[in-house]
Amino acid sequence: MKVVVKIGGSAVQEPTLLARCARTIADLVSDGHRVAIVHGGGAALTRTLELLGKKSEFVNGLRVTDAETRDVAVMVLAGQVNKQVVAALAATGVQAIGLSGGDGLAFRARKKNGAGPDLGFVGEISNADSRWIEAIWQNSGIPVLSSVALGGDGQYYNVNADQMAAACAIACQANALIFLTDVAGVRNAEGAVMRWLNSSDIPALLASAVVNGGMMPKLEACRQALSRGVGRVRILPASEVESVAQFFMTRLESGTEVMA
Repeated sequence: MKVVVKIGGSAVQEPTLLARCARTIADLVSDGHRVAIVHGGGAALTRTLELLGKKSEFVNGLRVTDAETRDVAVMVLAGQVNKQVVAALAATGVQAIGLSGGDGLAFRARKKNGAGPDLGFVGEISNADSRWIEAIWQNSGIPVLSSVALGGDGQYYNVNADQMAAACAIACQANALIFLTDVAGVRNAEGAVMRWLNSSDIPALLASAVVNGGMMPKLEACRQALSRGVGRVRILPASEVESVAQFFMTRLESGTEVMA
């Protein structure tokens, strides 16, 4: 199977948890699956910006990104965090190849526009070319993608990592897309985790403000992936990463599976 795993939150910040994620991914590869990793790194970016005296601002879960913030994002996401994930995978004995969306023009971005305030150099994926990912798979490697991509204007854009993961899964015609997160899953109005969620229910959840912040772009990414042919999508706590292998055989009792 082709599997795209998005690693975010503490999974890229805590060495022990990152090592557990890397081991689970290595096990998937040894079982014959083709796995691509898309990672976030927002906490590391925020921390670096604070050291530079810049305050982070978010709108609907997306970071407002001026030119200086964008340059720091490229440095932190495509550099520091990407290489940390590569190193964790390498420690398990697998061959991981770190990329940004701009490498090989694998992912092209356009400026994200909407009815709200100008977000600056925040982009959305406009085109994806899976041949570089396929080439790495053909050589028994694991592509590790950071969420920055080049626009047609030659500028790098900061892309939400959840939406980057969805674009990657769509481009690769993945059988499954798994989001490893810091949260237990999608919660309903009563605060209980929803084990299963129909993608058709997502607009109402967003409109009613039952979900907010970083979960908003994540659910939009889930809906987009399912509508474009990705087989299964699940939001799973990174602390339970070892259960990922069971995802292909049974319905898990942790996290939230989003269904078409």
